[in-house]
Amino acid sequence: MVKLTGKKCFLRALEPQDLDFLYQLENDTGVWEISGTLVPYSRAVLKKYLDNAHRDIFEVKQLRLSVCDPEGNIKGLIDMFDFDPKNSRAGLGIVVLNAADRNKGMGAEAITLFVDYAFSVLNLHQVYANILEDNAASRHVFEKLGFTIAGVKKDWVRWGNAYKNEVLYQKIRP
Repeated sequence: MVKLTGKKCFLRALEPQDLDFLYQLENDTGVWEISGTLVPYSRAVLKKYLDNAHRDIFEVKQLRLSVCDPEGNIKGLIDMFDFDPKNSRAGLGIVVLNAADRNKGMGAEAITLFVDYAFSVLNLHQVYANILEDNAASRHVFEKLGFTIAGVKKDWVRWGNAYKNEVLYQKIRP
């Protein structure tokens, strides 16, 4: 049985009460670089998103879960995107909103729980992550968890007037 609960965090479905957190995260320009966001989101748009968050992963090809501390406070989000059951793979992204909550093992545990779910429940063969080359903290976590570099996409992400390389990491089910 796969558990979505660890010692430092647990993962759960998005709930209506997550609207304020989602609004704060989606409108934080400090995370726009990694999320690809270019414009702010209104509460109305985010409420509609939450109203549809229950849709089946096989239909919408994505899954977003809340990352919560043991007390139940939402600290971040973890996403599965480009869910491809034919080729048994999906992308993974994670964000812990507040810097004070980072580098404490919560993100690593959330990734581990999510990958275990992807391999055991969804029967995926591989999970991948796209990480900006200059994001040393994220690269360190994914490497520590057994993800390996599959390639580097040169000048892949434009941020301001500059282009950045993006590193493609993969973890293949043992």
